[in-house]
Amino acid sequence: MTTSNDEKWIDKKISRRDMLKLTGVGVAGVAVGASGFGGVMKAMGYNIFEPVADSTTAKHKVDFYGKHQTGIITPVQTNIYFASLDVLVTSQKELQQLFQQWTPLMVRLMNGEQMVEMTTNTRVPPGDTGEAKGLDAAHLSLTIGAGPSLFDKLGMQHVKPAELKDLPHFPKDQLQQEWTGGDLCIQACADDPQVAFHAVRNLVRAASGKVAIKWSQAGFNAFPAEGGTPRNLFAFKDGTVNPAITDEQDLHKTVWVDKGWLKNGSYLIARKIQMHLETWDRTSLKDQEATFGRYRDSGAPLGKENEFDDFDIEAKDDKGDYIIPDTSHVHLARKSDARMLRRSYSYASGVLSNTGAHDAGLLFISFQKDPAQFIAVQNSLGRMDKMNEYITHRGSAVFACFPGVQKGSYVGEALFNAL
Repeated sequence: MTTSNDEKWIDKKISRRDMLKLTGVGVAGVAVGASGFGGVMKAMGYNIFEPVADSTTAKHKVDFYGKHQTGIITPVQTNIYFASLDVLVTSQKELQQLFQQWTPLMVRLMNGEQMVEMTTNTRVPPGDTGEAKGLDAAHLSLTIGAGPSLFDKLGMQHVKPAELKDLPHFPKDQLQQEWTGGDLCIQACADDPQVAFHAVRNLVRAASGKVAIKWSQAGFNAFPAEGGTPRNLFAFKDGTVNPAITDEQDLHKTVWVDKGWLKNGSYLIARKIQMHLETWDRTSLKDQEATFGRYRDSGAPLGKENEFDDFDIEAKDDKGDYIIPDTSHVHLARKSDARMLRRSYSYASGVLSNTGAHDAGLLFISFQKDPAQFIAVQNSLGRMDKMNEYITHRGSAVFACFPGVQKGSYVGEALFNAL
């Protein structure tokens, strides 16, 4: 599919009165119609499809352009704002134009810039909500993915990857519809929570009338001063066995899709996992460590000294018992013989009104070249995983994350070339 020059390059200046008519901004008040803030920016004379370059001077900057999307093998930041979206457009053409509109805006956001320059006209909404003004790029990364429902909704089943389908029901799942699924996702990660939130807020605002947030979740990580693996809210290190983000051969085996229009993309799985902190806090340290299969302080596998020491799940002690219990999280996960790249964040969203317990847990996010990798691990954990006593899976979604973008192109172009 292609876009004509007339559609791609919109420069026309119009009068303020005409602009108000076009965008639905009235003299007596402000309202934005289905054209969204893209319409506002067009009317103000901004070319919303014009390519934007990665800044060479921005502080704490992650480059947007490249072989892969950012936010997958980007070094993990301290904050996330994850949003699952419903698509409101009804045609493939409108979806393509949305991605074309978003692409330069994403570059601006990752440059630490405002979405558009401030206007002197105070009678229209500003082009950027402004809460990130004065902050730097904060290593912002943005990742866009498409859910299984998007292809069905817009008649694109013939290019829907066979691997992209809703996850099966797993033992102990108690999924809530309000935290499950989505047509598109935006993963915004940054070293400042306001920068991450600002990015999602403004991309959704620019697409007003085209997308709506289905569910979202903010999260955080904390890294030791000396560096190393972050800890989850159970105080155990999370992500020890990840593939190294510098090991291209391992990433090719584990993370990157190697065929079709999704080549150099990846599959994102998101799971909202409630952690029952009050129950955990009443559990002995010995039982906590037996649940994980690791020592809490060092992160080492049971029977070992260091976090990254290799281990044999079949090893037994003098009494013939498994050194790493066969009901432990580590034992069962290793038994699956499947790997993925974890990029999880803790969350804390107040307390539950019906119990007064913490509404807190893990926004589990993993990237893999095939969702079957996650399914294998989850099936291995099954009902035996001792961790099930302390957690409940509340939300779930899977998305195909597009390949990276070259300058002059746009997010998702490979998909539309395949139609």
